[in-house]
Amino acid sequence: MRHFALSVALLSGLCMSWASPAQEPDRRIAPMVMQAKHAEVPVRLASAAIVVDAAAGMAQTTIDMTFHNPNARVLEGRLEFPLQPGQSVVGFALDIDGRMRDAVPVEKERARQVFESIERRQVDPGLLEQTQGEFFRVRVYPLPPRGERRVRVIVSEALRRDTAGWSTTVPLQFARELPEVQVTVRSAEAPVVTGTVRQVRVASSTGEHRIAVGRGNTRPGQGITLQFPGAAAPRFHSQRHGDGTYFVAEVPAGGAAVERRLPGSVGLLWDASMSGARRAHDLEFALLDAYFRKAGTVDVQLVRLRDVADPVERFQVRNGDWSALRRALEGTVYDGATRPDGWRSDPGVGEYLLFGDGLFNYGASGFPSLGPAQRLFAVHAGGGGDSARLQALAEASGGAFIGIRDSAGLAAAERELLHDAPRLTTLEGRGVTDLVAASIHARDGVFRVAGRLAEAQSSLRLQVTDAAGNHRSVDVPLDTLVEGHLAARVWASYRLAALQSDPRRHSAAMAGLGKDFGMVTPQTSLLVLDDVEDYVRYDIQPPAELREAFARLQGERERTHSAGRQQRLDAIAEAWNARVEWWEAPFPKDGRGPSSASAESEEPPVVFDDPSPVDTPAPSPAPPASAAPASLDRIEVTGSRVEEGDVAAAGTSITLAPWRSDAPAARRLRQLPADQVYPHYLDERARNASGTAFYLDVADVLFEKKQPALALRVLSNLAEMDLENRHVLRVLGYRLMQAGHPQLAVDVLERVQEMGGEEPQTYRDLGLAYAAAGRPQEAIERLYEVVEGEWDPRFSGVSEIALAELNGIVAASRSPLDTSFVDRRLLRNLPLALRTVLSWDSDNSDMDLWVTDPDGERAYYGNRLTYQGGRMSQDLTGGYGPKEFALRKARRGTYKVEANFFGDRQQLVTGATTLQLWLSTNFGQANQHDRAVTLRLTDVRETVLVGEFEVE
Repeated sequence: MRHFALSVALLSGLCMSWASPAQEPDRRIAPMVMQAKHAEVPVRLASAAIVVDAAAGMAQTTIDMTFHNPNARVLEGRLEFPLQPGQSVVGFALDIDGRMRDAVPVEKERARQVFESIERRQVDPGLLEQTQGEFFRVRVYPLPPRGERRVRVIVSEALRRDTAGWSTTVPLQFARELPEVQVTVRSAEAPVVTGTVRQVRVASSTGEHRIAVGRGNTRPGQGITLQFPGAAAPRFHSQRHGDGTYFVAEVPAGGAAVERRLPGSVGLLWDASMSGARRAHDLEFALLDAYFRKAGTVDVQLVRLRDVADPVERFQVRNGDWSALRRALEGTVYDGATRPDGWRSDPGVGEYLLFGDGLFNYGASGFPSLGPAQRLFAVHAGGGGDSARLQALAEASGGAFIGIRDSAGLAAAERELLHDAPRLTTLEGRGVTDLVAASIHARDGVFRVAGRLAEAQSSLRLQVTDAAGNHRSVDVPLDTLVEGHLAARVWASYRLAALQSDPRRHSAAMAGLGKDFGMVTPQTSLLVLDDVEDYVRYDIQPPAELREAFARLQGERERTHSAGRQQRLDAIAEAWNARVEWWEAPFPKDGRGPSSASAESEEPPVVFDDPSPVDTPAPSPAPPASAAPASLDRIEVTGSRVEEGDVAAAGTSITLAPWRSDAPAARRLRQLPADQVYPHYLDERARNASGTAFYLDVADVLFEKKQPALALRVLSNLAEMDLENRHVLRVLGYRLMQAGHPQLAVDVLERVQEMGGEEPQTYRDLGLAYAAAGRPQEAIERLYEVVEGEWDPRFSGVSEIALAELNGIVAASRSPLDTSFVDRRLLRNLPLALRTVLSWDSDNSDMDLWVTDPDGERAYYGNRLTYQGGRMSQDLTGGYGPKEFALRKARRGTYKVEANFFGDRQQLVTGATTLQLWLSTNFGQANQHDRAVTLRLTDVRETVLVGEFEVE
């Protein structure tokens, strides 16, 4: 199956089409598009039609697109685009058997998992998801050979308001190659059309207005603007939805903005992450110039934010001269991920200015709290980003979000930063509930408020504070409601925006809004499935036309579900019993393996603290409710890959092979003195920034050169490289574990688990990270999810490996762990003398683990049980591993561990396959010793020596 991204011209056209008419296209950030191979001819847009519904200051735009695949092969279509602040995706549909089928809201990661699972069966799914910030992605499969698919996307927004009335911009640039596009406007008044090269005719009849826009009739990078008459009085819009009635009100703000008094001390938070380099710094400097001219004399505390916040730098601005600060900002090195914390607000600072894109992608902590009198003003210059989060952060402190898309918006940005307009401080009412405002600041001269109607006779009361601190009340009776079909989702979008200040903490509430109102959110996507049986199989509520059949099939499925879980546990218990039988069985240690050249004298085996079965500690009882799990300090992840032999336990050692990248950039950096590596990396970065391998190699060199802080910064760039790529993040988590930072790895692998919950390896990776971070209770809970989960057959065998690790953690824990949730048949620790586990990051790939013992006998998928009892796990060829070699008692000699790249059936998103290997002695015992190594393989049939166990 080939993946194909719709042509770049199409993508960039759709991206620019939602921009304001004055927007400069080169200010846009290019959308993140997965480039496809083997698509000989680009997919083209065959037709498009647009419908705009406008009423009571709101607009809903429906875009119908038909795409033609001229290739002779099946493709997946991916269309990525950003929206403007205030816009929401509220609908998606795909043609199934010639009819449009509406998508249904599903938790984001669940939707992606279902899409990819069904796609592997070559059936017809469609998915619309929010990637990060304001970027959205449509995925459609299949695009049939020389065939067509029809896609529908619906976007809702508030109309822009000015002295002439309301207006909205209609996207047309994406369809610029079509001879003509029909735009239908449904509104009480006929719109005035602007933005065209030639005048267009509006044909109207009973509230429907048709506009035909021909090729070449719009300016490059722009659509057309529809203007509607405004009204001075408040406007109200209502809608029945579910069991309630929602309303939206536009209330004139009154009062003028006045210049505000700036404080004598200001904190400047500057996003210096790698993505920060893409912001429009000239616009930021122009805004700061206006700010400091107005401030005159002010003390500035500069904090640069990246993977670790830089120390505070202090500057004094006198008479508006901020040249020293500007030089410091111009010299900023943009590198590393974006972490919101790592600094504290200073009580002596009057207000904070945050310059960034709002894409915080590293660490688990939220944005630090400000003092009660401190305000935050968040500024984003350029395209992309997460303006909703920046607005929520700023308004939580009474500050404001200021977006500057281009130089034409600079004057407005200066007014917003340097003036105080009337501000909404309290929102209440009679006969209304769940009130929420679009912003605490008046926009376009109005406050936009939404809520639910509890009584027929109802009213609003707005408490408004002006720049001088004066308070006034605005009473608004809700007696002229206009019935429509937009208010419910508008309320949901306002509520969603208010939760964006801490999306991780509010993720459940945000997901609930998406599901209840059919919206795309950071936690919710829209999914279309082909067959009603797929809705039943994945327990997804279908659209209305399939619900009767869904209810019938769902009842049949529920009757068999509980029996299926018990059958899985029985099968796992049977496999575990087979492992116990192997563990208890005697194996010869006489050196007479099948590959021995000659008979050797029999010698006793070397046994490492190997308790007999009867001495194996029983599972720990559940601790009392007040008990907290103790730290787990038995796991030591040391492992530079070039480290020499390290004594692990009495009588044995682990030596790791000195694997090093032979990439030209890595070789050049390795030859430099330690203090020159990072500056040369910055010079090399522009030529190597597209793949992960470069950053991994540079981090390796910096670790070798004893510069761990810089190595971690370079490594953190993997979190910046793709909006959402669990394969890249999995590699990052592995490398953080290897570097001895398990808590940082936990933060990353928690996200991987959320993104890849259909893969048992994501739970296992997270469980091992919890164990390394001293959180054993959480570790065994994640590992047991691997054991009892219902997984795709290509992941068979992972459960047994995770169960061995679970029992080892329970046995080695210094405090009792709660194991009451574990099937009692599965609780038995089976200690090992030697153990090696191999896992990798690329799906549908086949990696082989080879372990050759002192007799010369190799354990591998074709020889799973060796003469002296070495046991290789079953061969997993369709997932990410793991594969395990286990040996209860080891005879003297050298055990060689190798990894072999057997083959893959996918395009590698990380450029190469990254392997993670754990070598352990005394596994499952108090003196367990682990070494970890991470390396990359690029060539099929490539074999590398990983390391050796030396049993003396």
